[in-house]
Amino acid sequence: MRLFKRYTPSMIAKHISRLFKGRIYIYGIGRFEFDNGKLILPEKAERKHFRAVKEINQEVMKLRCAHI
Repeated sequence: MRLFKRYTPSMIAKHISRLFKGRIYIYGIGRFEFDNGKLILPEKAERKHFRAVKEINQEVMKLRCAHI
């Protein structure tokens, strides 16, 4: 599990796109799992989780498009 002390979507997206499957924890937001290079919503998701997942997955897509 990787811990992120700051919410920086681009840095988190790089980590997710490199490993493809695992867990992360973002201080102030919570714990997430990712699979196949995409962040997954937690079981009991709140508004902050929805925002974070959407923003980070958009950054992952930007990284994938840049490498094509």
